[in-house]
Amino acid sequence: MMTRILTKRTSMFGLTGLLLLAGTLVYAEPLPLPSLNIGVGTATKPSDVAVTVQIFLLLTIMSLAPGLLIMTTSFTRISVVLSFLRTAMGTQSAPSNQVILSLSMFLTFFIMTPVWQQINKEAYQPWKAQQISQEQAMERAVKPIRKFMLAQTREKDLALFVNLSKLPRPKNAEEIPTLTIIPAFMISELRTAFQIGFLIYIPFIVVDMVVASVLMSMGMMMLPPVMISLPFKVLLFTLVDGWGLVIGSLVKSFE
Repeated sequence: MMTRILTKRTSMFGLTGLLLLAGTLVYAEPLPLPSLNIGVGTATKPSDVAVTVQIFLLLTIMSLAPGLLIMTTSFTRISVVLSFLRTAMGTQSAPSNQVILSLSMFLTFFIMTPVWQQINKEAYQPWKAQQISQEQAMERAVKPIRKFMLAQTREKDLALFVNLSKLPRPKNAEEIPTLTIIPAFMISELRTAFQIGFLIYIPFIVVDMVVASVLMSMGMMMLPPVMISLPFKVLLFTLVDGWGLVIGSLVKSFE
């Protein structure tokens, strides 16, 4: 009996609360909502047009930046080599992917700074000062990047993509289209990265083989050699200043 009375009272209180809430919402003033208006007007000054063009160029570069960073810079070689190093050490997720990508990105900025400074000096600043046209600025900006890519690209890879594109045999490097140089450059970068990765693997494989032989001679057949060799590989890598050697070799490989 008491349970029914409590249930009825609870229902009445709940209904009363809903009615009060509904009345409050009905008689309350509407909340002001913000509005956003985006329009396209007519430029009255040349400076307004320049700012608009800069904004569009900035948005375009930001959307294409990840692909350009991977395709036309040293990012590919560095990231692949660091991934090989982590796998050879057997540390699973140390350093993490975020650390490897961040280190690869900042090393790319360090290596590509002279190229970007040349682009800024010879292409962007004259175009900004209205000394050259946009087409001339693009031509000047592409030349340092082409020079960097051609210096790292094998002739065999260039010949492969020239044949695949069915272009006439170029007389010099200036006649090769940029869209042909980019995939050849990426293939050459992957080949060089795999060569460096193979050299990195050798000392760690030696450590694994020595540890496995010692464990087998001691009769410890059930003990995984990786558990014992991992601390020795980390110790060896630290004692020889492995990070300095790997990063120094990577940077010097682009000179």
